[in-house]
Amino acid sequence: MTKKLAIVPFLLLVLVTLLCLFMGHNPIESPNDPAIDTGDTAWLLTSTALVLIMTPGLAFFYGGMVKKKNVISTMLQSFICMAFVSIIWVVFGFSLAFGSDIGGIIGDPSTFFLLNGIADGKPWAAAPTVPLAVFVFFQLKFAIITPALVTGAFSERVRFTSYILFILMFFVFIYAPLAHMTWHPDGFLAKLGVLDFAGGTVVHMSAGVAALASAIYLRKRTDQEMKPARITYVLLGTGLLWFGWFGFNGGSAMGANNLAAISIATTAVASGGAAFAWIMFDALRGKKPSAMGTSIGAVVGLVAITPGAGFVSIPHALVIGVVTAFISNLMVEWRTRTSIDDTLDVFPCHGVGGLVGMVLTGVFANPGINSVVTNKGLFFGETKLFITHLLVAIGVLVAVFIMSMIILKITDLITPLRVSEDEEEQGLDITQLGESL
Repeated sequence: MTKKLAIVPFLLLVLVTLLCLFMGHNPIESPNDPAIDTGDTAWLLTSTALVLIMTPGLAFFYGGMVKKKNVISTMLQSFICMAFVSIIWVVFGFSLAFGSDIGGIIGDPSTFFLLNGIADGKPWAAAPTVPLAVFVFFQLKFAIITPALVTGAFSERVRFTSYILFILMFFVFIYAPLAHMTWHPDGFLAKLGVLDFAGGTVVHMSAGVAALASAIYLRKRTDQEMKPARITYVLLGTGLLWFGWFGFNGGSAMGANNLAAISIATTAVASGGAAFAWIMFDALRGKKPSAMGTSIGAVVGLVAITPGAGFVSIPHALVIGVVTAFISNLMVEWRTRTSIDDTLDVFPCHGVGGLVGMVLTGVFANPGINSVVTNKGLFFGETKLFITHLLVAIGVLVAVFIMSMIILKITDLITPLRVSEDEEEQGLDITQLGESL
């Protein structure tokens, strides 16, 4: 980053620091809420750490798949989200997602400005037995990993400085509105009855569709040959993602309870079933079972079960994992025959995986698992939830794609998104960061 490009974000950082110094809230005394449960709090604190480790896991997962000359830059695109999104979250990010409702679309950015009122605030309505601060920072980890997921689509060809601006705009105009509409009790999608337990729509569909838009907008790499730098990195990343996902889904139960246990169980069987289904499907088509295929299959299963982890039974979770693995595998194959250069197949895996998972949640949602389910899934003879999920999925796909294209264009006008052909040839590690393996 040149001095000229750095001056605006540097001044903004100084301004935020001064605002925190002079306008930050300092509680007079520590709250003592008798409704707070230490077991629930301990589980949510643990889940918060588990979800955070998914982002370094994603860094290894993506970093191992790209060419050696782009490993560090690809991994840093995930790590920088942990830094930058945390700042956004403190200033106005949490407020946009969970602040006082504005039209069912977005939160009032002044509600928790600089997170004032969080340390001594009343617990969030959906998490009444844990301190508000725990809920706030559990949700931060979801906001961190979502833009990081998008990076796999434009790996090996995007400028680091442009990516930072993209993160900001993606959060403000895509992630925060979707989170508010889905998870705020006054949100538009919540009132429609949409069920998204841990982010199938909010996280994976939004990231997957933004990835598709990015791949189309940035066009093909000059060298599209896949030369994975370290398949061992991919396996390590898969392990960290798989491990952290138990906090991602299990923590979304908002307590150490039976629903958390069911969510962890459905997560385990969906991911295992999808990993095995992926390599068996490859074998049927004459391919060798591979570490890469097993890893991708496991992640697809984790994506697919995310929207329904706390709404479907354990056997149905296995069905969701296997079915989604087949569909995503076919989508990866289809993508390779097109001109779309989605480098690490983010759309076929996260976009399609989240979409299929959302639709199948509308098929298998069971009030016997979670009383929040007021309309049974299609499998149990009711159609309302299934139709709602199907229509909302289509709407989200279209809206996120259009908004992503607008964001990409605006970002490109402010600071060019794509590196030059010469920089791409040299590799982003050297040209963007001045580092190399």
